[in-house]
Amino acid sequence: MSVVPPPTSSAYVAEQPKVSAYEIATANFDRAADLLGLSDEWRTAIRTPFREMRVEVPLHRADGSLVVFTGYRVQHNGARGPFKGGIRYSPLVDFDEVRALAETMSYKTALVNVPFGGGKGGVNCDPRTLTPLELEHVTRRYVSRIHLILGPNRDVPAPDLGTNAQVMAWIVDQYGRQHGHAPAVVTGKPLELGGSAGRAQATGRGVMITALEAAQDMGLEPKGLRVCVQGFGNVGMNAALLLHERGCTIVGISDVAGGLFHPDGLDVVDIQRYKDREGGDGTIAGYTAPGVEGVAHEDFMGLDCDLLVPAAIESAIHDENVGSVRAKIVVEGANLPVTPEADRRLNERGVLVVPDILANAGGVTVSYFEWSQNFQQYTWEEEEVNERLGRVMLKAYRDVVGKARALSCTLREAAFALAIDRIVKAEKLRGTL
Repeated sequence: MSVVPPPTSSAYVAEQPKVSAYEIATANFDRAADLLGLSDEWRTAIRTPFREMRVEVPLHRADGSLVVFTGYRVQHNGARGPFKGGIRYSPLVDFDEVRALAETMSYKTALVNVPFGGGKGGVNCDPRTLTPLELEHVTRRYVSRIHLILGPNRDVPAPDLGTNAQVMAWIVDQYGRQHGHAPAVVTGKPLELGGSAGRAQATGRGVMITALEAAQDMGLEPKGLRVCVQGFGNVGMNAALLLHERGCTIVGISDVAGGLFHPDGLDVVDIQRYKDREGGDGTIAGYTAPGVEGVAHEDFMGLDCDLLVPAAIESAIHDENVGSVRAKIVVEGANLPVTPEADRRLNERGVLVVPDILANAGGVTVSYFEWSQNFQQYTWEEEEVNERLGRVMLKAYRDVVGKARALSCTLREAAFALAIDRIVKAEKLRGTL
């Protein structure tokens, strides 16, 4: 038996962030904390994670080798409820990334006012190099190492980059073997195991709702709104499909394989079918259609559009490509996709940036609905889920816009100020600090 290092992927290496997630999270916090006049003591108290766990995740592969991955779970703040946040599988996962994303989740749940705190987890592996059986083994071993800090009223994971409903199903089963049946321990599950209707599209739907509100505030109508979506995974794909349904023209789409552009609009439904075709690699590589041009990754952000949705990884818009951005509105479908310097330059140019803790909060909002349904043992219809999600997202958007006007600041600063203030108030009411 040989021991080999964890596999990597050139695609992931090409996506290495220009600025770390932790640096972006720190800058976002500091700007809002300055607006609030938060003391140094409270800054330390809010930013310091409640608990951090690092575990070994060994896997015996089919070729007889043993690979040892590293798994993480960070529980950032639980003053407003159980820790909540996704689990991602990626070779880029490390403590700093997970810390930053856990902290961001604390602010996201506070902003949309659902009764959760913030957490995040991950395994430093590339799921695209693992067989389904190996992926299941990694998931079960990871959960067996962290199960004592999980629970429906303690810490509730969800899907993230590199994970999906099937991975959540394995988590439910593995956790249940040690603690009994507890579907509320994760969200984003298959419907057959207690998942919620509307959850798969929820994050993309939230992006669509906030994007159209932002466009309306800029005096732009949905019909004919020219949109580019960077990242054609769950979030980007659903955002593109839903914006297309509302009359927008999707002129650009990209994923790890590259980008596509058509000035008169892409057929996003056909591209989705191609991406999901049997025997394909799950990307848009090789897609062709009349008038469709291929676009390199480094050129995608500069495509001519009204609305740009970065929906892939952190640090996608940075100081080297922000000058090429031609969009009037940037809606952050991914977590932390705009670096602080790029954000400053976009604001100086009058580009409206809708921050991630608002724009992509649809997922955690419907996760809250799913969690609630699990406790009730009662299923809501998809129409009810979508209607409730719309109410939550619209209220959060208007709260942020109102705060921005009151403080004469950006939407990002307003969103973080609202969220941080709610967490501080919860901590003070508990009297735990």
